[in-house]
Amino acid sequence: MTLPAVAQPRPSRTAGRRAVLRMLLLALPLPGGCAGYAPAVPSVRLPPDAVEGAGDPTRAAILSTAYVFGNPAALAGRPAEAARAVANYEYLTVEIPAGPRWVGFSPLVGVELRRGLPEVRNAAGIAPEAPPQAVVDALYAASRALRAGDEAAARRLLSPPLFPAGGEATLARLANLPRLRQANFASSLAANELNRQDREGGRRGIWPQL
Repeated sequence: MTLPAVAQPRPSRTAGRRAVLRMLLLALPLPGGCAGYAPAVPSVRLPPDAVEGAGDPTRAAILSTAYVFGNPAALAGRPAEAARAVANYEYLTVEIPAGPRWVGFSPLVGVELRRGLPEVRNAAGIAPEAPPQAVVDALYAASRALRAGDEAAARRLLSPPLFPAGGEATLARLANLPRLRQANFASSLAANELNRQDREGGRRGIWPQL
């Protein structure tokens, strides 16, 4: 006796579109890449002190980045906090598009984050071809030095080739970041996606205070 064929579930159109967009996103080069060539996606991590206590560092980075880029006045004259914000944005441009935890996010989040990276790097004085992990490490180290009152150490950490203008000029940039419209839009989009997933899972993100 021939058994009837079992119907296979069809993937939703939304899931299919997200998968295609995600593949296209991962093919986009990061700033500094060669045209027509998609480099391997770099691996980037945040340092242990990126979040206080036992919190989730990536969730904290999403929410805090959306807050500070949406409220640039909160960073005025605060280069230590600005350095962390820029480092978190740098991290998210790699983690959100490629990290398996965020596959449920709209692929547009990663697209918009990457689109805003040249704007952020230009404002902070970061070399276009700088490796993301080196940028994250240097900015967090400089933030620690500033919080410890050692501005000279911070200037040394923010030196060429990662920061072509040198430490003093980079600190001045971090203390006076302009409104970055694309970074604001992209980081807000990431926070909205996080909150959407939290609502669907019965948990909401909490906006942090500096």
